Amino acid sequence: MKYTIEIATSNYASTAAAVKGGASRIELCSALSEGGLTPSHAYLLECQKRFRIPLFPIIRPRGGDFLYSKEEFDIIKKEVIFCRELNFDGIVTGFLTSDGSIDKERILTIVELAHPMEVTFHRAFDRCKDPIKGLEDIIDVGCKRILTSGQQITAPGGVALIKQLIELAHDRIIIMPGSGVRKENIAALARETGATEFHSSLRTTSKSEMQFIHPSFANEPGDYCNDSIDPAEVQELFRSLA
Repeated sequence: MKYTIEIATSNYASTAAAVKGGASRIELCSALSEGGLTPSHAYLLECQKRFRIPLFPIIRPRGGDFLYSKEEFDIIKKEVIFCRELNFDGIVTGFLTSDGSIDKERILTIVELAHPMEVTFHRAFDRCKDPIKGLEDIIDVGCKRILTSGQQITAPGGVALIKQLIELAHDRIIIMPGSGVRKENIAALARETGATEFHSSLRTTSKSEMQFIHPSFANEPGDYCNDSIDPAEVQELFRSLA
């Protein structure tokens, strides 16, 4: 069985580490603490220049819900065009209507605008009110895959729905479990759901190399540490599946 492991990264160093570890694909993000936001253009340009594996920027202009204003949607469309012009392999995005349905009109607009890039519908799916109808809506508009935790906080808790979605999809779309995917549970997820693609951030922190630590901020959790990934942890995901 051939497995694909996508790693979500939030800075250049963690992207380089994930590539070194053998990731199949990278979801390029900023602000993973917010669930992932659109990265800067300079970051995207540098990654596109340096790395030779599939790179999928997330297109999400802010944290919070997935109900966007007209102005926010205009920003999203401009980001998609930017990624398309740079020949990225795909993008990651998603939209809901106020009643919790998949916003088919907007996601179709993005699928058409993004072509020939692939479009992954992200975990906005986990907030939709009817995941079975949502699955069909997302298939209808031409997305390549759905990133989901089975409408639970983490994928191991959503195994039953993930399995059902994969069975209902009948190879029409890829269902990719994500959230809480680690070496300790990835083999069980594969076995219990039938999934062949997986998403993980493997996010940890590394101590800052700053020599001067200002005493007023010494205990602020985000001030003197950086998001990082251990390349060996990516390799361990593959070993666990083997």
